[in-house]
Amino acid sequence: MKCLLKYPWVKLPRDRVPGGKGLMGAWMRLAARAAFRKGHGRYCGYDNPVEPGMWVGGIVGLKAILGVRRRDAALDVLRKLEALGFLSWSLDSSTKKLSYTLSDWLVRFSGAECPDGAVCTTEGYGFVCVSREITQRLAERHYKFEETDAWLDLWCHTTVNDPRNAFSFMAPTVQFGKYGVILSLETLGRRWGWEKTKVWRFFQMHREEFALRRLPGNLGCLVFNRAYPCKTLTVIPSAEEISALLGELRRLDRARSFDRVTLNRVIAWYSRHAGIVNQPQKSRVAFSYNIYRAYLSPWKDCTTYRNDCGGISIAEAPNSFLVEALRSPPPGFTGFVWLTPEDFVKRKPAV
Repeated sequence: MKCLLKYPWVKLPRDRVPGGKGLMGAWMRLAARAAFRKGHGRYCGYDNPVEPGMWVGGIVGLKAILGVRRRDAALDVLRKLEALGFLSWSLDSSTKKLSYTLSDWLVRFSGAECPDGAVCTTEGYGFVCVSREITQRLAERHYKFEETDAWLDLWCHTTVNDPRNAFSFMAPTVQFGKYGVILSLETLGRRWGWEKTKVWRFFQMHREEFALRRLPGNLGCLVFNRAYPCKTLTVIPSAEEISALLGELRRLDRARSFDRVTLNRVIAWYSRHAGIVNQPQKSRVAFSYNIYRAYLSPWKDCTTYRNDCGGISIAEAPNSFLVEALRSPPPGFTGFVWLTPEDFVKRKPAV
């Protein structure tokens, strides 16, 4: 799947929400329990209308979400998040009803309003759409990051199959900005307000999610997100593979010497010309000999309908089911039936 740097959202599975200290850890736990669409949420026998990104309940439920025991500690977390603009909340002193609404929330959703009350999310199931810029506010205010703050900062800056980052075709790569593929512990330490040794300990503690690959000399390192959701199993590239791709990019630029700043620019400029980016993609159109008829529509402009979700042309795919069916038709193959939109509505083909 593609997750380009220009996309404003990244996916965070709810079963990946980390524990530990930090405002972003509290925000992730609150976001994981917010309503995903408009409807009515039921809590303690009460029926409350909710909007997407909203949660309604009581202090007891809030403490359970945040994992704290004291009422003051839970409310203090809400005050801090509200001061930074992450959410807004209210507490009714008479009914003890508490509600919060997340500011950074993907408000677009499909479907009608849920009438049965199944609008609140289930812990550990599904994913949360997180804004890429959500941790930037902390960095701009020179906020001293904590463990979960740094964890989400790396997760939000993960990119996959980005043409401006050839390394993202090997594995999901952490990239800070257009020219921020190659990082260093000192750079991350300045961003998070940490010492270099603390940054190193953080990566050792979270090595199951984030893998470091050091580059030759003092160029820096690459950070790969091995836990980012992809269709295939993420395999962290070896040092030899990284060196080979790095050498290819250097040959494309035809420069003699490199530093970290120059090499980051070379990656952004010449990645689209690298072999790993331009290698032929396999067709994702499955062919089964149990399919004897194909129903296509030749009306209007069919360019949209000839591409799959990844933009691969079905007609040009070398292993597409059309080519295979014509080369070696299975038993009982009767040919293709061309239908107009009106005929397609009248006649529902059984595949």
